[in-house]
Amino acid sequence: MNTEDSPTKPATPFEWIGGEARVRALVDRFYDLMDIEPGYHELRVAHGSTLDDARQKLFWFLCGWLGGPSHYEDRFGHPRLRMRHMPFKIGIVERDQWLACMDQAMGETGVPDALRVRLKESFFKTADWMRNTPA
Repeated sequence: MNTEDSPTKPATPFEWIGGEARVRALVDRFYDLMDIEPGYHELRVAHGSTLDDARQKLFWFLCGWLGGPSHYEDRFGHPRLRMRHMPFKIGIVERDQWLACMDQAMGETGVPDALRVRLKESFFKTADWMRNTPA
């Protein structure tokens, strides 16, 4: 969705990104990249043997976080991101690989540049807050 050509600005990042189909494409590309790119090895290892559960939960979460349907909260209640991620080692390496993987996925799925910049800032703040190990 090109907001420069649109007569009205999208009300939410969810609308701006293009709705559920575009969020699904972003999440799928994110996990596909995590699975195939050697540069995301530590991040991939942290996710265990399968990505299916994480893939679905991130899709549900991002829909609501971006201002769309509250799929995640409807199923699980408040996200409690930090608490739910405590069992996993999240240090600077994992944070930076998550951010790089998401940025690559946003670029490859055509997230509009202005939205991509906004999301990168928000993702960094959240990812940095999620760290539970110093390195």
